[in-house]
Amino acid sequence: MGLMETVLERAKANQQRVAFPEGQDETIMKAAAEAVQAGIATAVLVGDEAELRSLAEGRGINADIFEYSDTTSDEGSDDLVSRYSALPVCQLKEKGIRRRLSRPLERSMILQAIGDVDITFAGKIATTGEVIAAGQALVGLAEGIDVISSMGIFNIPGFEGPEGSLLGFGDSAVCANPSADQLASIAISCCETVKALCGWEPRCALLSYSTCGSSAGELVEKVTEARDIANSRRPDLAIDGEFQLDAAINPGIAERKVGRESAVAGRANIIIWPDLNVGNVGVKLVQQFAHADAYGPMLQGFAKVVCDCSRGAGVSEILGNVAMSCVRAQALKEA
Repeated sequence: MGLMETVLERAKANQQRVAFPEGQDETIMKAAAEAVQAGIATAVLVGDEAELRSLAEGRGINADIFEYSDTTSDEGSDDLVSRYSALPVCQLKEKGIRRRLSRPLERSMILQAIGDVDITFAGKIATTGEVIAAGQALVGLAEGIDVISSMGIFNIPGFEGPEGSLLGFGDSAVCANPSADQLASIAISCCETVKALCGWEPRCALLSYSTCGSSAGELVEKVTEARDIANSRRPDLAIDGEFQLDAAINPGIAERKVGRESAVAGRANIIIWPDLNVGNVGVKLVQQFAHADAYGPMLQGFAKVVCDCSRGAGVSEILGNVAMSCVRAQALKEA
């Protein structure tokens, strides 16, 4: 069974509640309907309920398959304000909370923070920056994490790594020039994401143009400092570097280049790009020349699962991202 087939089965086994603050978008609404009909998730459309119901019927979708959180109604607002204001993450006064409850994206995040939904799924209308800003302000960051980042998973034809043809990678979409602290957070977040989604025991390689001191300079120092920070924060995770790509994933090359014991060298199942330039180019190289699929990117680093999809995403891509988000949310609850 492939990665996505496994993810879909796991999502169906323990349905999560997903808030869709962009239900007025036809693609989002159709994907939400498919998620419900396939038994993947419970879909909560957030916005003007009357408008959303009318749009559903006009699109040939049974409006009653969804739950709704109505931004135009004050019903239940006192309870939402009270519960959200009691959370440590809340930095808002009552008036500020009420104002945000009238906006679909921010209302979704508040519902998520108080536990009424498990996931917020947006990105077809809101920009990535807007989704991240709302998530940081209203949901907050995971413990020990100081930056939002992203990760994806390659499926590379012909590659035979510890997880077969699959290889995790991050960050290729969000954090442009991470500091050593931020790079450590990205590595930790990637380990947690891949563990939740795939069940792997993470072996995370911090990449550089140098392997274990073969070159020197501040770019190399940033990576080695990030390794030390990550190891001090999470000694339970196998995070190592600095490694060139071949030393990270090829056991024979690692044996020649890495002159010390390492649980990661040559056997990495996650690679961490040193910055967004490398990450963007790296992903496109693998896609173009290895004809690889790249699942994601998935936002990570929030206290709960927040998903930002591509504006060009179709129904099937959104459905896959919803399923992956549900599996991650399941693991977060279990943890």
